[in-house]
Amino acid sequence: MERTIFTAEHELFREQFKKFCAREVTPNIERWEQQRIVDRGAWRKAGEQGFLCPQIDPKYGGSGVDFTYSAIIDEEIIRAGSSGFALSLHNDICVPYIDSYGTEEQKARWIPGCVSGELITAIAMTEPNTGSDLAAIKTSAIRDGDHYTLNGQKTFISNGILCDLVIVAAKTDPQSTHGGVSLFVVEDGTPGFEKGRKLDKMGMHSQDTAELHFNECRVPASSLLGQEGGGFYYLMEKLQQERLVCAIGAQAAAEIVLDETIKYTQERTAFGKPICKFQNTQFTLVEIATEIALGRVFVDRLIAEHIKGTPIVKETSMAKWWVTEMCKRNIDLCLQFYGGYGYMEEYPICRAYRDARIQTIFAGTTEIMKIIIAKSMGL
Repeated sequence: MERTIFTAEHELFREQFKKFCAREVTPNIERWEQQRIVDRGAWRKAGEQGFLCPQIDPKYGGSGVDFTYSAIIDEEIIRAGSSGFALSLHNDICVPYIDSYGTEEQKARWIPGCVSGELITAIAMTEPNTGSDLAAIKTSAIRDGDHYTLNGQKTFISNGILCDLVIVAAKTDPQSTHGGVSLFVVEDGTPGFEKGRKLDKMGMHSQDTAELHFNECRVPASSLLGQEGGGFYYLMEKLQQERLVCAIGAQAAAEIVLDETIKYTQERTAFGKPICKFQNTQFTLVEIATEIALGRVFVDRLIAEHIKGTPIVKETSMAKWWVTEMCKRNIDLCLQFYGGYGYMEEYPICRAYRDARIQTIFAGTTEIMKIIIAKSMGL
């Protein structure tokens, strides 16, 4: 299917990034999976090649290009076999908060390092007893002169071990709900900020996920991102892109697994012929291919609308739940064709199956997406 959202310049960029992945990513995936973390050097190499924060203004070291380039990176890192090198988290979710709500001083201080790969970012919203209900977070940030004192615990924080900067959602007004949430940029090494254990997850093993602790952690008032009390609204403003990023990754994962499964069914034989010649195999693969094609059209349309600045919160919420559920369901169906080999770690389908499970949970569960969509429909 021809994709119309990319120009020749985009495709040149794609080829450059694919070469980077072939050289710096794919050969290291098995080691990263075993050590449960990506090498910091890989981040610096990505920065050197211009693959970190491409949308950032050139005065801070970026390329000043549109979101299409990020979409290419998000697709190709999955096609390279890596779900753990969290470029999309850094490029499209964390750094945009600093770029959009930071002061000129904050941008000049932090963004060049984010572009070069010297500074790796994370965002800390989820707490042990609070997931999708951000207004109910307990982490507090109390003003004390020209500082704020942070106390609380965060969990399931991607890039939690590697991060040099973490954007922390905290309550500056414990008595308020939505209006009481503020965002702070906390630097690694700040007294009272401790990185807890690296969590042992079902999938995405090479992507470090951690607990973070803030115990009388004093940060300067200059670490406040945007206006005090504006954090909840900033988070809501950025969720459109975050959900689109999730859909882009899930769509790419479904496509690569289908391609690999078709090849496998053409090679594997049963009862004297390739299993792709059985009607059940053909019908199942046809159904999977049709769903994936529908997902591709929807996702590409949303990428184009997002770049134009169209408000598509409802549509990206639809894509987030439908494409991730489609991905999870169809990878499961594809694994079945591998038989016992699909359960073996040496086959990429096994890792793809494990990695797909989180897609319907992080960045807002399927159920939360449906609630958001229902509200937008006036239900």
